[in-house]
Amino acid sequence: MRIKKKKGQSAIEFMVLIAIVLGSFVAMSFYIKRGIQGGWRDAVDEIGDQYDPRGANSAMRHVMISNQDTVIRTIPSGSGRYTLRTDNSNTIETKRGFESVEAYQ
Repeated sequence: MRIKKKKGQSAIEFMVLIAIVLGSFVAMSFYIKRGIQGGWRDAVDEIGDQYDPRGANSAMRHVMISNQDTVIRTIPSGSGRYTLRTDNSNTIETKRGFESVEAYQ
């Protein structure tokens, strides 16, 4: 009869051991999660500043180039001549500036 009692005792000891191991895993899971989150945070912080739609500082540069050609031709007609005109125009427009946008909170 003692053998059966020892088998039951070893099964209970085994269940207690499993409960302790599982309990330690559950308790450590919070620390493991925080460690992983900290690693992700460090990786994201190395990327740089993120876009914030509530506030932005922007440097602007705007360049517009325009070319226009007009041609003048003299064409004879039965009662005289008439002309077509040619003009050549090249323009470059450049704008530079800084814009700061802030939102009320």
